[in-house]
Amino acid sequence: MSSFEKQLWLSTKDYVFIILGIALYAFGFTAFIYPNHVVIGGLTGIGTIVDYTTGIPVAITQYVLNLVLLAVAYKVVGKTFVIRTIFGATAISLLIGVFQPIKMSLFGAAPLLHGDPFISVVLGGLCCGVGIGMAFTHNGSTGGTDIVAAMVSKHTNVSVGRTMLYTDFVIISSSIFIEGSSIETITYGFVVLFLASWTADQIINTNRQAVQFTIFSPYWEEIATAINNEANRGCTVIEGTGWYSKQSVKVLLVMCRKIESVTIFRIIKSIDKDAFITQANVNGVYGKGFDELKMKMKPKTRQDNADDSETVKRG
Repeated sequence: MSSFEKQLWLSTKDYVFIILGIALYAFGFTAFIYPNHVVIGGLTGIGTIVDYTTGIPVAITQYVLNLVLLAVAYKVVGKTFVIRTIFGATAISLLIGVFQPIKMSLFGAAPLLHGDPFISVVLGGLCCGVGIGMAFTHNGSTGGTDIVAAMVSKHTNVSVGRTMLYTDFVIISSSIFIEGSSIETITYGFVVLFLASWTADQIINTNRQAVQFTIFSPYWEEIATAINNEANRGCTVIEGTGWYSKQSVKVLLVMCRKIESVTIFRIIKSIDKDAFITQANVNGVYGKGFDELKMKMKPKTRQDNADDSETVKRG
């Protein structure tokens, strides 16, 4: 397979999963959330508020606001993200616009689950969270506060789910001004918010979670070579001393993604079934082959530059 064909396959796969994620989001919203008159976060929530107050369909308000946000975010998030988000925003507006009348014609205005609004919003929140997570994992977006989250994530270490949490909190709280709104429906909105944010984070961070292996084995050289060649991960060899035996030992330190840990275990056990291994979860691994450390550096002032020059002269 040529590089062009490989890139085409990856892009096609991304768009397929983006559509699946958005379809799941649209289904969760139209089947479980909207019929219970619950306002959720994002532009879908704003569209719901506009729908309840003016009668303008959610899909129209959502799409127009998405285009406005994308115009603002273009320089920050880049051309690729904007193109995929336009695709995602168009898809979600179309799917919500299609799913709503289909749901009305098949089940009427009542929720899909009658008489149990809490279970409905829980299911809706899980569907929305998984859908958002699938779209983000494949470099897409459902638009709305996802765009804001992407801009923040571009320059900071604040997670996508947490950014969505902050911005959506304001949107849901504003539904108190809608006629007929109650504390119960607002509470349900927050239930959806927390569930969707948590689920999205779990889906998105699955591929980012990392573990650290510490390996003790007399066959350390074979294990290190196999990990390099088969798992495509680096190893650090540390000099140590076994205090019981008073003999020098080699200790291997390996960092890998959590989903790669089974591969590492199989490699070790295939070479030395008696190897002593410890595995620990780590909060984050930054550097080549892992995540990029995103943080804003304080710009140097003229005084800082003058101090640096003086230090060099003295040195």
